[in-house]
Amino acid sequence: MTIKKNEADPRVIRTRRLLQDAFASLIQEKDFESITVRDIAERATVNRATFYAHFIDKFEILEARLMESFMTIINRRLCGHKVLNEETIQSIFLGVCDFHKGLSTMCKRRNTSLGAVFETQIKEKIQAILLSFIDKDKMLLSPNEQFLINTASIMLSWGMYGLAYVWNNDGCLISAESFVEQSMPLVMNGAKELLE
Repeated sequence: MTIKKNEADPRVIRTRRLLQDAFASLIQEKDFESITVRDIAERATVNRATFYAHFIDKFEILEARLMESFMTIINRRLCGHKVLNEETIQSIFLGVCDFHKGLSTMCKRRNTSLGAVFETQIKEKIQAILLSFIDKDKMLLSPNEQFLINTASIMLSWGMYGLAYVWNNDGCLISAESFVEQSMPLVMNGAKELLE
């Protein structure tokens, strides 16, 4: 059970950063399965109780690390985008490719075990990002139109995630930019409901 803490307290921020940095260095050396809370706490030079004051378990620290990384990449890619259009979707897609490539770098050891841990959260975050660009009045339309918008956002988020995942697993044989450019006609076919 986590202890209620002041998230703005510099000591809390510093300790969380120590724990996340310790985890980041361990994931470079070991498989995720073999990393223990004790390993993370020892590397961060804190005790296990301190770890548990900040994170429920190693899965939560992994998720925090991955989501922070993902959102940093996406925010950088989306800087200046105000509306959902082909360019915005392409930027999100490139961000997802950047994330997958960065994940391979972050986890020098095999990262196949991490897929199931974060895949759903990333797809949901992509969907939320897409929907955040939709005019709020459009979301007040009929239930059928809402269904189409929601379905299109799910298809796009899953499609971009899946394509980027396969591109990365296949060894990034072409640049992310070339891959996204070649894939965009298929992606945009699924985006029609969001862009109309």
